[in-house]
Amino acid sequence: MSSHSRNPAAADSPRRRLSRDERLRQLLDVSWQLIRAEGTDALTLGRLAEEARITKPVVYDHFGTRNGLLAVLYQDFDVRQTALIDAAIAASKPSLTDKASVIAASYIDCVLTQGREIPGVLAALDGSPELAAVKRQYQYAFIEKCQRVLAPYAGPQGVPLASLWAMLGAADALSHAAVAGDINETQARDELRETILAVVKRSK
Repeated sequence: MSSHSRNPAAADSPRRRLSRDERLRQLLDVSWQLIRAEGTDALTLGRLAEEARITKPVVYDHFGTRNGLLAVLYQDFDVRQTALIDAAIAASKPSLTDKASVIAASYIDCVLTQGREIPGVLAALDGSPELAAVKRQYQYAFIEKCQRVLAPYAGPQGVPLASLWAMLGAADALSHAAVAGDINETQARDELRETILAVVKRSK
């Protein structure tokens, strides 16, 4: 089976001209498929162009560099993660236990759904300015979200920022351990929930 046959979505008709947004979505989908099948090391701009059956300049126009592509992939993941967490929080009951449970479950579920691709993307981007900017943006957004959601259950000053950063570190470590199979999904969810409950209770 050829590499192209693994990605039927990539083979759009040459007669159809995609809009820039449609082309970007196609390139991201093909990138995720390639990482899933062969790992992050296999993803280059040239290989992406080949898999998507387009010319290299089109890919370079969208991403500039391989690090640029990987940063956009991380951003794509985080946008979907944010939407799922927001929906889960909105649907949860107004209690600290419920809020902590949905934050923990949503975070772990999002990383597990993406499988080994996200750790691979993060590892490939380790130390790059592209990742630093994108990752920091979404870290701040997640911390501000948790600070707002947990404020009604915390002390007068809210949950300290140091505690929220510690919570985020635990969320990343637990989710990646679950992806690697070192712990199971339930263990990751439960431990993160208990971590969230602990930081809120300490703030009182």
